[in-house]
Order: sequence, then structure tokens, then C-alpha cells
Amino acid sequence: MKVRILRCKTPDSDQYWEAFDYNGTTDISVAGLLEFLNYNDDIINDKGEKTTRIGWECSCLQGVCGACAMVINDVPALACETFIKDLKGEEIVLRPLRKFPVIHDLMVDRSMIQENLKSADIYIGEYKPGKKKEHALQYNAAKCLKCGLCLEVCPNYTNGNTFYGALFANDCYLVATRNAEKAKTIRKVYGEHFGRGCSKALSCMDVCPVNISTLASMAKLNRG
Repeated sequence: MKVRILRCKTPDSDQYWEAFDYNGTTDISVAGLLEFLNYNDDIINDKGEKTTRIGWECSCLQGVCGACAMVINDVPALACETFIKDLKGEEIVLRPLRKFPVIHDLMVDRSMIQENLKSADIYIGEYKPGKKKEHALQYNAAKCLKCGLCLEVCPNYTNGNTFYGALFANDCYLVATRNAEKAKTIRKVYGEHFGRGCSKALSCMDVCPVNISTLASMAKLNRG
């Protein structure tokens, strides 16, 4: 099996493709595959040439942190939750998320996500519990990993300068329903950075690794 990876040594260097051979079990995740390729001191590509270890991010390896988000065979997904046996074809193609600046190989800079939330003042402040009927949806929205997969597939999200994407809508909903004093301001900010730019493609919900119902968050905010 060939494993093709789009690599990049530094943020200022050009990207290039490098391939590796893998003949092991298919009952492992893509994260496990990357660990296998990086295991030895001498990393050899499919041409028999010595190369450097593959750069990628991980933390929990249990689908909780979102750090290992990447594009796998043209599908944005978490490497730790994508198993080789479920992939089609005889080749695995890995590339970094395309909506964020590349740091090194499969590692990208997702700081724009937090910077946008900070600039829009999206934080709860003093927690003031809302109605119990909101609790289920609040719990669902709060599961967001900030992995960036929803932004990767969003046809409206580009560089995050104006349209902030699905995860922003979910955080706006959480704050608006947990602090009534901020609700009016939050809904205004939501309209400026999400409501006016969303085309309702809903690809964000299809790719979300924790199945967040962004459409429900949007409906609640629009209703208010």
C-alpha cells in the first residue's frame, strides 16, 4: 500500500509530495499508521531514500482533542478515528487542512479560531443557567473540538477575516443561552460574522466528528 503525504518543511517553504510503502495490518487508524512510519530512527520513503519524520499533531488519540484533523483521501477527518480498513483504494493520500496556514507537514496553525472568538467577545462571563429545555442542545454544542473540519468543508469560509464559520455559531448559541445579559450583543455579532455569510450548505454537520447540530444552534439564534 502506498501512503502519499503532502509535506512542508517550514511555513515559508514549498509543499511537496512524498510517498511511503506500508505492508502492515489495516486494522489500525491513520494516526497509528503515522506512528508506524515515524517509529524507526531511519525514516525511508518508497524510493529507498532516507528522509525526515512526518510532522503531525496528536494528543488524546481518542477523538476528543481534535488535534489530528487532516484531509484523508480528500475527506477532512480525524486521523485517530479513521481506520485504514474503511478507506477505499490501494493508496492513502494525506494532506494538511487547506483553510489554515501550514506549519510543518500535516500541522497547521488554527489560532485564527480562538482569535476570532476573542475579538468577538464570545465568552460566557458569569454563568447564569437558562431554561432546562436548552440543556440538551447546550451539551451538544459544547462538545465542539475546535478541530477546524467544519471550516475545511465550508464553501463560505476562506481566511476567517469576516465569516467565522459553524463553530462560531455554536459558541454564540452557548453564550447567548447561558448569559441572558449578553444575549442581544451576541446575536448581533453572530449576524455580522455568520448569519449573513452562511449559505446553509450544512456540510459542516456532515463532517463534524462529534455530530454537533449546528442547524439547531442557528435556528435558536435566529429565533431570538
